[in-house]
Amino acid sequence: MGIKERQERDREAVRRSILDAARDLFVSEGFQNVSIRKIAERIEYSPGALYGYFPSKDDIFFALAEEGFRLLGDPQRHHDIAATPLDRMRASFVQFYDFSCQHPEYFTLMFVDRSVPRISREYERFAFAREKKRQVVQLIQACIDSGDLPSTLDPAVAFRAFSVGLIGVAVMRLSDRLQPGENAGDLATDVLNVTLAGLRSGVTLKSKSSVDCPLEERAADVKAS
Repeated sequence: MGIKERQERDREAVRRSILDAARDLFVSEGFQNVSIRKIAERIEYSPGALYGYFPSKDDIFFALAEEGFRLLGDPQRHHDIAATPLDRMRASFVQFYDFSCQHPEYFTLMFVDRSVPRISREYERFAFAREKKRQVVQLIQACIDSGDLPSTLDPAVAFRAFSVGLIGVAVMRLSDRLQPGENAGDLATDVLNVTLAGLRSGVTLKSKSSVDCPLEERAADVKAS
């Protein structure tokens, strides 16, 4: 290995250490309570050294959020293994809930902590994440076109109904608010099934949404609305 390759490897290792330390601190102490100095102390570096990797604390969060959305996966991967549009749509929301179980730290940063920066500030950087959302909305539209959901349904509103319900279950699990013996996975399945049954019944939805609305469906924001 040449000197340049070794330097790049070492730099990437330090960058990874910064992100891992920041992620743990952001989740355990809250984004707003963590400083660059505190992150530097965690990895035994000087604060000045960290600025050589990330210009600000916000930039560290954006790097973590980008990792999180990439870990969330591709909704289109269900196209070959799920036979119908309805099966593919259901699989995409199960995938979203599973993400909260497999990567709880990323999920908390992306959807729970209301003090983190809005990713809409980095519009171009997160274009791929908006595309993921559009793909799921298209799956819902395919269910409308196939007759599995009412023709009057707004697919963007349906997307929000499904995601908000599953975020609620995930937050209850992450905050230890479940009842003794209650299974979070079963509750998530129930929420998905009840929401689907309600939408299929043709119930009138009062809320509005948009395919291009901000990606963050934070639990605190939902509670306040």
